[in-house]
Amino acid sequence: MDVDGVLTDGRIIQDSYGHELKVFDVKDGHGIVMAHRAKLRTALISGRQSETITRRAQELGIEIVYQNIWNKLEVYEKVLAQTHCTHEEVAYIGDDLVDIPLLRRVGLAVAVADAVDEVKASAHLITQRAGGQGAVREVIEYILRAQGAWDALLARYTQV
Repeated sequence: MDVDGVLTDGRIIQDSYGHELKVFDVKDGHGIVMAHRAKLRTALISGRQSETITRRAQELGIEIVYQNIWNKLEVYEKVLAQTHCTHEEVAYIGDDLVDIPLLRRVGLAVAVADAVDEVKASAHLITQRAGGQGAVREVIEYILRAQGAWDALLARYTQV
């Protein structure tokens, strides 16, 4: 998945020292944790370089992280090789023009609700929620339900 505009709302806050701050939705983070519990692998491919992204990925157990990437399709091919996945087995969530080539290649192309129109036109699915506001969680739940894994995962949370 992309980061800015998908895991965040796309805004970047810089303090007077040049430190970058990003706001992440805790529901998205927990969705990623749930995906990992269900044996789904996750990866981040970001056009920007940010220590904040590195830290968030570590917190969530995301092992595959590429930053400062303009040609996301090239890196995507590396991710396929690392994970031994086929195009059809991959879902990608994007929001901006740089995501389009990758969206056209994957099995499930997802645009967040506030993505640019061209990205939405390239998507199989458009989320109800905007980037940084639970869109990633929405997609993960969609995938887990489609795979028939949601009920078993939910039971782990609701058993007393």
